[in-house]
Amino acid sequence: MQHNTALKPGISAVVPAAGVGSRMQASCPKQYLPLAGKMLIEHTVERLLSHPAVADVIIAIGADDSYFAHTRLSERPNVRVVLGGATRAASVQAGLDVVNTQWVMVHDAARPCVSHADIDALIKQAQSHPDGALLAAPVRDTMKRADAQGQVAHTVEREALWHALTPQMFLTQTLIQALNVAGDQVTDEASAVEALGGKPVLVPASASNIKVTHPEDKFLAEFYLSQQEGKS
Repeated sequence: MQHNTALKPGISAVVPAAGVGSRMQASCPKQYLPLAGKMLIEHTVERLLSHPAVADVIIAIGADDSYFAHTRLSERPNVRVVLGGATRAASVQAGLDVVNTQWVMVHDAARPCVSHADIDALIKQAQSHPDGALLAAPVRDTMKRADAQGQVAHTVEREALWHALTPQMFLTQTLIQALNVAGDQVTDEASAVEALGGKPVLVPASASNIKVTHPEDKFLAEFYLSQQEGKS
């Protein structure tokens, strides 16, 4: 992938949204499910756009997406849409093709409750570290590794284990290079940067930054959104 655009100061956000979200058992992709009076993806993108450091948002949608045109995002001047790919990494690469800022953060479409305070912390850490940064949460539960029969093979030491969340933020050119090297099977952007030998910084995130994956997650997201009304 070749990125020929001269990059300007600032931060863009890429939101891969080409997936179908089969675990939600819904009649439409989960990013378009109704949530607290809007579509899920509308909450997510508007949360990003409302942060003063985010210049624009690039959304990668599926080839057969018939829903995005009906969102209130489709007419926003600082929202651009690209055709995503079969994997998360391919969709992120499609978004990176049109990024024209020096920095990029990648955020899950299904994380509508990320706080401005967490984004502030992410930006501060990413811009002061050569390998970027990602929001993350320390593992609190005892971790077990299973064998092929679904039995406990052994207990995994949870100390120093983290859940990788989003946004994840990097220099645009670094992430482009990392995805070229890592290929399209990586499940998050930090993994691609790790493939280059990088060590992104883990930035502790609020517990409210949940990913809406299963039907019951919607209720928790609605609760957090109601708590955050009037706050950033």
